[in-house]
Amino acid sequence: MQDSGVEAAAGASYAYRASLVGSAHRFELTEEGLSWHVAGRSGLWCYDEISAIRLSFRPVSMQQHRFRADVSHTKGGRIAILSTSWQTAALMAPQDNGFRNFIVELHARMAQAGSRAELTAGLGRRTYVTVLVFLAVLAVAMTGLLIRALLIGEFAGVLFIVGFAALFAWQVGGFVRRNQPRSYSFDHLPRALLP
Repeated sequence: MQDSGVEAAAGASYAYRASLVGSAHRFELTEEGLSWHVAGRSGLWCYDEISAIRLSFRPVSMQQHRFRADVSHTKGGRIAILSTSWQTAALMAPQDNGFRNFIVELHARMAQAGSRAELTAGLGRRTYVTVLVFLAVLAVAMTGLLIRALLIGEFAGVLFIVGFAALFAWQVGGFVRRNQPRSYSFDHLPRALLP
């Protein structure tokens, strides 16, 4: 299996480094199921034993374009598959094609095995509502500051607030839009949550 995450046999294998220390997390789609090797542990989950998959958009400071798939087993185990891999102390490289091909092939094999897994996208509903409430409170506070700056004639402050709000909306807006909680089916994977 390749550590670079490059597709092998039409998306049947994938690997990434979750950190600079430790070995790569490796995954392979076999005839029997999903074979995984993560942090010194390994296992084989039959496709019909996978109870849930959650796809989400999870940017970090080193990589603003990062996706995640959380795969859960019927007996309680869970593994995370990320679309980026640590290369050096200052470089986290995207592996968009390898990640997308692997996730699409995993869904295809699960569908073929007759899986009844729960397929969800985005953040959990409570987390998403918490994020929306936080953003609403922040918007009210920023609007109050903007009105105050306009009333006292502090136009440099107005420009700063408008610029900050635009940058914040651009950065956070994509995260909130992509991570809206929803369900999906095996034949209609959410494009916004695949690189």
